[in-house]
Amino acid sequence: MTTNPTIAIVGSGPIGSTYARILLEQLPQARVIMFEAGPQLTDRPGESVRNIADPAAKARAREMSQGPQAGEYRESLGIPAGTVTEGMFTARQGTHLLDFGGTGSAHADTFPAAAAATNVGGQGAHWTCATPSPAFSERIPFIGDAEWDGLIANAKDLLHVQSAAFADSAVGAAVRSLLEEEFGAELPEGYGVSTLPVAGDVQPDGSIRWAGADVVLGPLIDPASPLSARFELRDLTLVRRVERDGDRVTGVEVEDLRTGSTSFVAADVVVVAADAFRSPQLLWASGIRPRALGHYLTEHPVVISTVALDAGRMQRFATEEDLDAELARRAQNPADPVAAVNRIPFSEPEHPFSVQVMYSETTPFPMDPAAPHANNRWGYVNMGYGMRKHPRFEDAVTFNDDEPDYRGFPNMTIRYALTERENAEIDDATARLRRAGNALGTFVAEPRLMPNGSSLHYQGTMRMGEADDGTCVADPWSRVWGFSNLFVGGNALIPTATAMNPTLMSVAIAVRGARKLVEEVTSAPARATAEATA
Repeated sequence: MTTNPTIAIVGSGPIGSTYARILLEQLPQARVIMFEAGPQLTDRPGESVRNIADPAAKARAREMSQGPQAGEYRESLGIPAGTVTEGMFTARQGTHLLDFGGTGSAHADTFPAAAAATNVGGQGAHWTCATPSPAFSERIPFIGDAEWDGLIANAKDLLHVQSAAFADSAVGAAVRSLLEEEFGAELPEGYGVSTLPVAGDVQPDGSIRWAGADVVLGPLIDPASPLSARFELRDLTLVRRVERDGDRVTGVEVEDLRTGSTSFVAADVVVVAADAFRSPQLLWASGIRPRALGHYLTEHPVVISTVALDAGRMQRFATEEDLDAELARRAQNPADPVAAVNRIPFSEPEHPFSVQVMYSETTPFPMDPAAPHANNRWGYVNMGYGMRKHPRFEDAVTFNDDEPDYRGFPNMTIRYALTERENAEIDDATARLRRAGNALGTFVAEPRLMPNGSSLHYQGTMRMGEADDGTCVADPWSRVWGFSNLFVGGNALIPTATAMNPTLMSVAIAVRGARKLVEEVTSAPARATAEATA
């Protein structure tokens, strides 16, 4: 491998950005070209749309991310809109359903809420910024604890992770105290009720500048940094195919979505870091088809509810003045108020769930003003229990060469089912959710299981493993088995059953892969000399 490589990165989210940052910082002669099929939403590439103050501008940015469901935006670029049915919807603002109901739509009746974002920054422009660390069996068993702890620390630095955002909220502290009374004796030390770590930077006024891929790119998008001269980001550029010659990839075929023209971009290394559906789809379309590709699909089944906080219980730990201060603080940034978010992290064996409890002064749905607990003085909490989906080969996205999707790729079919094991954990989590709600107040939205795909945390479809045995796509350093210079990244690599938000874990995995790539590039001259003199 050359010591001044050109590296092509497919996908501009936090994972692709991690590769770009580490490679350019540690390889002084390298050049990175990053390709993104969607548009740039903000002046600063990859910034979270949560930081946009103007509601109309924020809504517009989210619409631009919605791919085949982006409405007038696609037409303004001359991009043909997909044929779609009336009344379609997105799973979440800024995303588009894979099975959106029109010509070229995926087939996902067993995973109906499967969705993606198509924009610079990927889901990193829309995510909740929750960054819990994997624990117990969530961790990857072939990465040692000491190395893993270091990788997580590196990932936290890249994402600007901190736990101070909600720590000073007296209302949040009262919620924690009530949950601690209910569950504290059952939880292991270090895994009790706590504030949720998030990616972002607290501002002087108490608001948060939420982190997106922009903070990971850092100096790469700073014109004053010399690193920016070796970094190129091409938005609205669709990678059609990864080209190869034997066990090496040679570059990528790309389509400029503004003009419709196609070209070949040569590369010494290719990193595919789109998402857990479109990354394996690109590999498949490129004729790269390991047995496990697309299989072992997992996510987090999620049970949610909304509870009106009980004044008497809250006033045991917080005053009316505390509540007034909380509401005043939140009113300073009405476009994205800082919410008091608490959690109970995953632990084993007694609590194999990841719980988030978010305070809000309003419900996420309209309430009849005459309904009981409408306009509740102490507000509400929206609670979600995330459970594990245990990996199975049968849970998969497969691809049909004879049926094109809306972009002309082999179309997707998703097959997915919850087993008795998952259903038992869902029942257990629902019972615990009722305990939590009853400890805090009164349910105004009963616990309910969200449709498959609702979490947006899709994993396993390019899972990593220790051996090329047909059960994994990538080696322990994220390199596709059988290829010397093709790396993959993202939540799709996670091979374990997890219950927590996976972004921090996936960035840690990307740090490991990028370092391996740096090691191989820097050792290439010595290897070449040794081979020449052998």
